[in-house]
Amino acid sequence: MGVTADTASNGKEGVSCFEKSREGTYDAVLMDIQMPVMNGNEAAQAIRNLARSDAKTVPIIAMSADVFEESMRAAKKAGMNDYITKPIEPEKFYQVLAKACHCAK
Repeated sequence: MGVTADTASNGKEGVSCFEKSREGTYDAVLMDIQMPVMNGNEAAQAIRNLARSDAKTVPIIAMSADVFEESMRAAKKAGMNDYITKPIEPEKFYQVLAKACHCAK
């Protein structure tokens, strides 16, 4: 797919990676909901609250094994744009990522 990815081992580290990057570096953020130190919802809120324009617009895609509607609503409220359930189905994942990045697959 030609994707380059940075990784973070927890939500706090993910927020730090985004915060230290140049504006516009990331086309999308894939956010696991269940992470140590800072969970995905907290990390998404922290990114959305950063004082930079791309923090408000970068697509944040939740990834979780939790299929409950309440969890999906909480992710949306935290600032997530979409929600993918695990196990990840590659074709669905690529469709969601292409939609988020406004590119054709």
